Amino acid sequence: MQLKEIFRLVFTHINESKVKVFLTSLGIVVGTLTIVMVLAIGQGSQESVEEQFNNMSVGTIMVMQRFGPDSESTNEKLDMDVVEALQISGSAIESVTISINGKADVVYGRNTYSATIGGVNSDYAELNNLTIDYGRFINEEDEEAGSKSVVLGSLLADHLFDDEYDESTIGENVILSGKRYEVVGILEYRGDSGPGMNADEGAFLPYEVAEKYITGRSVRPNIIVVAKDFEYVEEAMLDIESVLVEFFGEKSDTFQLRDAGSKVQSAKDSAKAMTLMLFSVAVIVLTVGGIGIMNVMFVSVKERTKEIGILKAIGAKKRDIMLQFLLESVMISAGGGLVGILLCFPLMPLLDMFNVNTIFTPYGYLIAFLFSVCTGIFFGYYPASKAADLKPIIALNYE
Repeated sequence: MQLKEIFRLVFTHINESKVKVFLTSLGIVVGTLTIVMVLAIGQGSQESVEEQFNNMSVGTIMVMQRFGPDSESTNEKLDMDVVEALQISGSAIESVTISINGKADVVYGRNTYSATIGGVNSDYAELNNLTIDYGRFINEEDEEAGSKSVVLGSLLADHLFDDEYDESTIGENVILSGKRYEVVGILEYRGDSGPGMNADEGAFLPYEVAEKYITGRSVRPNIIVVAKDFEYVEEAMLDIESVLVEFFGEKSDTFQLRDAGSKVQSAKDSAKAMTLMLFSVAVIVLTVGGIGIMNVMFVSVKERTKEIGILKAIGAKKRDIMLQFLLESVMISAGGGLVGILLCFPLMPLLDMFNVNTIFTPYGYLIAFLFSVCTGIFFGYYPASKAADLKPIIALNYE
């Protein structure tokens, strides 16, 4: 038989069994739709985690006081001497800075906001990937002069200036703990800021100014260490531990280290695991759909036994019969796959309404379609081979 004749028979039978074909392909439609959606949501989750990589250095290590009922009470605290020792402690460490946090009411006109206040050095913004939207960050002149300069996070600025701030806002004065501070900069919004204070809702002052007027000297500072790369984090942590032991001896265990990179990597691994799990569910749905196709094809073979006998009697070969039924199975599954892919487009706005971060990619559609085709081949092969193996005489005599 010619290939076009085989296709004509396939289309004729599909056209005569529209309802059955539609019901058979529903499992494939749902499975394909699920695969596309799972891959899109998984890709969106990966991008969200990647944004965290962009918002922090993956080599960032926080050195802070250990808290908890089992922690040992100590008067030891981190200071600039520790910072200087860390800066020369080993080749794995790229840069080091110190910061101190406190709380204070920030007032502008009639607006008041209870914000986290960070006392920082001029290199804090670079080490934490903070980007200035207007003005500048705290600089060395501010530190040396002990000037009352403040840099505001974007959400704090929104609240204080009623969502109406721009370049002209720089130079305005705000009140912190009863003292007047000049706004020298406003940060860009960054979202999740990782370890440490939330930069979007905070305000940053020169370190010594914050210690003198906001936190007092009893508050314990944190040190931020940036390793040269993510691969150097473990070595950098060993260098930090050595310096802590050198300065604090047995009391060094009252400090803890938290590296941002491992948390982000853990989040990526969790996102991948969730995607894989949901993908497995989609494959199961496709498998169930494939079993449905196989059952229908078996019924179709039984119903068309006499037709098969006639085709073989007029010269159709075994491979022609097998190809006819296999193509029918593949076309049902491929059609269901295409319908499932098309249904993704009207679902996109619905996902946006629920703030689900999704990224639909061509490879996602391709993978879903290939899975649907492979399902048709896999589950259609056995019924097709059974049809091809029918003896012409037995088939013609079948009632």
